[in-house]
Amino acid sequence: MHLKFSEMYVDSNIKKAVEQVLESGRYIKGDNLRQFEREFADFCDAKYAVGVSSGTSAILLSLMALGIKKGDEVILPSHTFIATASPVKFLGATPVYVDIDPVTYTIDPEKIESKITENTKAIIPVHLYGHPANMDPITELAEKNAIMVIEDSCQAHAAEYRGKKTGSMGDMAVFSFFPSKNMTVAGDGGIITTTNKELAEKVSMLRDHGRKGKYIHEMLGLNLRLSEIPAAIGREQLKHLNDWTVRRRNAAEKYNKLLEGVVETPTEAEWAKHVYHLYVIQIEDRDGLGRYLNEQGISTGIHYPVPVHRQPCMEAGEICLPVTDACVDRILSLPMHPQLTDEQIGYVAEKIQEWVK
Repeated sequence: MHLKFSEMYVDSNIKKAVEQVLESGRYIKGDNLRQFEREFADFCDAKYAVGVSSGTSAILLSLMALGIKKGDEVILPSHTFIATASPVKFLGATPVYVDIDPVTYTIDPEKIESKITENTKAIIPVHLYGHPANMDPITELAEKNAIMVIEDSCQAHAAEYRGKKTGSMGDMAVFSFFPSKNMTVAGDGGIITTTNKELAEKVSMLRDHGRKGKYIHEMLGLNLRLSEIPAAIGREQLKHLNDWTVRRRNAAEKYNKLLEGVVETPTEAEWAKHVYHLYVIQIEDRDGLGRYLNEQGISTGIHYPVPVHRQPCMEAGEICLPVTDACVDRILSLPMHPQLTDEQIGYVAEKIQEWVK
């Protein structure tokens, strides 16, 4: 048996949507993008959505819209993909790293307040692996200190915090549609959601050379648009997202039962709806287990082996994040996607049990 780590869903409707765009001759800034933005905003219970070229672009443009610049500080976790932090540094601002909760892997709200200074302009809580961050104390701190909040929802499409959808709680939120995500556009793509009309309009301009009309550029912008073909695919993918979320949660439940007492399995907080973009276990000899599973035809991953604060390009210096540093040597991501069968989940669990014994 060979198990892929993730698998993109493609059906005849998706293929037809691509063909229709090709036949239309309209490849950018068309109806598919406008409709996808409306549909995704509605899905997230947000007022506005702006499609962009990637999740990384979404973070960069959100920071630009908020005016983040050299000398500013942005609080975020180090246990995340580098794209959460690299746009901060790209703009000349300083990422300020906070440790994570050992159960949810998301930023620990209790450790944020001590990091706030007069230069703190934003907090980026990451809904990591599909589990939402503990948002109430974060938004309360932000409001108290006049700090903006950008939800990094790049791994958390359809996740919920106390019944609220991710993408609806911060001043802005960002999503990625990379091929392995809970929904995709068959390549790079992203979207920004917000309830703030002014921010939505600003981001729309920044992604399109800083303009509203064709040749008048009111601000310095970039070309980071989402094109019509990925927007059309995204519209079709969005129709399946609720069903896929149920399947991912069912797959995680099966993993949990079969691996209970064998390895450390993921936990869902009582206030959360986990959507399991990744199913991440912990075990002492992570590398040994990973090699064994790969030999058995089971693809695995590590998300992430090197925390952002230890990345050479971030030049962060010596920082003490004990929970982050402890978990990165123990975590292993198992195959997770909506097409996983009970037989495949059973095979993975059987091989893990064999190796542990």
